[in-house]
Amino acid sequence: MRNTIPPGGAWGLAPGPRNTICDVAGIRVGHRSLRGTGEATGVTAILPHGGDLYRRPVPAGAAVLNGFGKSAGLVQLQELGEIETPILLTNTFGVPACATALIRHAIATNPEIGRSQPTVNPLVCECNDGKVNDIQALPVREADALAAIAAAAEGFEQGTVGAGSGMRTFGFAGGVGSASRRVALEGGTGFMLGALVLSNFGEAGDLRVFGDRVATPDATPAPDKGSVIIVLATDAPLDARQLTRLARRSAAALGRLGSYIGHQSGDIALAFSTANVVDRTDNADIHPATRLNEARMNAFFKAGVEAVEEAVLNAIWHGAPLPGYDGSRLPSFRETLRKR
Repeated sequence: MRNTIPPGGAWGLAPGPRNTICDVAGIRVGHRSLRGTGEATGVTAILPHGGDLYRRPVPAGAAVLNGFGKSAGLVQLQELGEIETPILLTNTFGVPACATALIRHAIATNPEIGRSQPTVNPLVCECNDGKVNDIQALPVREADALAAIAAAAEGFEQGTVGAGSGMRTFGFAGGVGSASRRVALEGGTGFMLGALVLSNFGEAGDLRVFGDRVATPDATPAPDKGSVIIVLATDAPLDARQLTRLARRSAAALGRLGSYIGHQSGDIALAFSTANVVDRTDNADIHPATRLNEARMNAFFKAGVEAVEEAVLNAIWHGAPLPGYDGSRLPSFRETLRKR
């Protein structure tokens, strides 16, 4: 997926070998794409590690950049600072089925959930793909969510696949995108940061690449009423508060791309670390942990903004227009560039 955006600018930081969120060791991503008459939707699963997330949750933070959304699990995430299920992305009306699937998935591994053990907090985030997908048909089922989890791997497709199947960005087709950055600290320590976006935002004609307006889709401009879900991951030992700070900075990437975070755009950012994971069955009074020096956060802020910006561009670069339920078709970013 590297170097997919046409020349015209340069990134400041180097990407990892895949240039995806899976450059952070242990992370896997899977899709379940649904196609049919009027149907172009699906589920995308992000697994922070290959073990039992309920037993070994990862430190996490979240930032609600604009709260026009119907996601599940954010309240407990922000309170406890951890993620205890795979992260599922889907369309707005697919949230209940995905949440139920995550509950069943956790119970299958931990049968005492809700009995002798605490309940589980399913984390599902959404964007409205109703411009392309017949969202009233409610095509997403529990089995689709479980299939996305089962398909998780280090290599995955981008663009109009999985949860991104029916999404649009700045008037173009494109939904799921990813990128990564190497983070080199002053003392010589190195870490990896990755981003994955479910991109469904931006007003047609406003897109900017490296600061320049590069293309205008063959579409009538409309107010920004989409959404974007941003997931940031790192192997650096950031605590929940630091991860929340990192998540907030993703708003800068949206602005660089030309978004003003519109009134009906549900923009949510999550960030998690694969470091300092503690087994909940360890009943010790104190769990030792390391933490990043606060003075080194700027390196992660910069890496996060770059990775999110490129992830959105990768989503539309790989977007393949699908026919909408009403017969319409979103324009292709790549084809629009070739025509101009």
